[in-house]
Amino acid sequence: MESKSSNKNLHKASQAKKDEFYTQLVDIEKELKHYKDQFRGKVVYCNCDDPFESNFFKYFAANFNALGLKKLITTSYDKSPIVGDQLPLFEMKGLKPEGKEPFKIEINEVRDLNSDGAVSLTDVEWLLKNDANTATPLKGNGDFRSKECIELLQEADIVVTNPPFSLFREYVAQLMEYDKKFLILGNQNAIIYKEVFRFIKENKLWLGNDNGGTKWFQVPDDYDIPTESRKKIENGIKYFSMGSVVWFTNIDTVKRHEELTLYKKYTPEEYTKYDNYDAIEVSKVFEIPMNYDGVMGVPITFLDKYNPEQFEIIGSNRGVDQDPRGIYGRGSYLSGKETFKRIFIKNKKVKK
Repeated sequence: MESKSSNKNLHKASQAKKDEFYTQLVDIEKELKHYKDQFRGKVVYCNCDDPFESNFFKYFAANFNALGLKKLITTSYDKSPIVGDQLPLFEMKGLKPEGKEPFKIEINEVRDLNSDGAVSLTDVEWLLKNDANTATPLKGNGDFRSKECIELLQEADIVVTNPPFSLFREYVAQLMEYDKKFLILGNQNAIIYKEVFRFIKENKLWLGNDNGGTKWFQVPDDYDIPTESRKKIENGIKYFSMGSVVWFTNIDTVKRHEELTLYKKYTPEEYTKYDNYDAIEVSKVFEIPMNYDGVMGVPITFLDKYNPEQFEIIGSNRGVDQDPRGIYGRGSYLSGKETFKRIFIKNKKVKK
């Protein structure tokens, strides 16, 4: 009989496959354009990406020379749920022609192999089809927690991918444990996961640049999407929108040091205090008062505007110990309604 622990792990692995969504190239390009200089001479690892389907692989392979990468490593996880034809497996040296076994691709250089005067994905395909050392099978299933994938992680400088959202806490913890730079996609609600928020509070993790608008992810044809507004089909490909998806990183950006312009002044009448915590409620980021020196509860969308030189993060209303049910505004404690997610901050530039 299997243990409860192994059953739990099997469920997690199953869930990870269910939320294996494929990021569109346009979203990757919009974010990565802000970090081009920071990839020069670096080993990049995409450890949750089937290269046959992954636009992360496509982006880094096509821009290998433009970014000045030292090496690109990609590992696939078990069998891809989306069958594509960008890089047909049966034509690749070093891999078995039948099935899609877990494998890794390591690229150290991309040359103009077809002599057309430009370096592109066509040259990458030629490399994969003719160099048996580029693509090799993995011993395990390609899980980012496996021993061989951790060994590849230790070799990497920067990790860039869209990890399974159901394993996001564990994924971030691993990156932090091995002290890696990273740029990954995650649900906005992950901001207040206690396992993630502590890194945000310590300024070891922050948001990237392109966090607005709707991001659409490719999913298998049989993926169930009950909400019509979150589903679309283009050119026979099925896409799913998961709501607020943002970039998480620990790579410094210009945006992170831009000062948020404040224009409102504090008045006790307009900014009420919480019943069980010494802080004022600020329901909209643009309404943060310019002259309040105490603690303020702001929406989690504030993190997209967070400048560590301008503000200090104190905590969140999902992690304060004053009340087991969190922080409540006037009357809401008695009603028992769940409060809005809030981050507690102080303005460093306001003197007492």
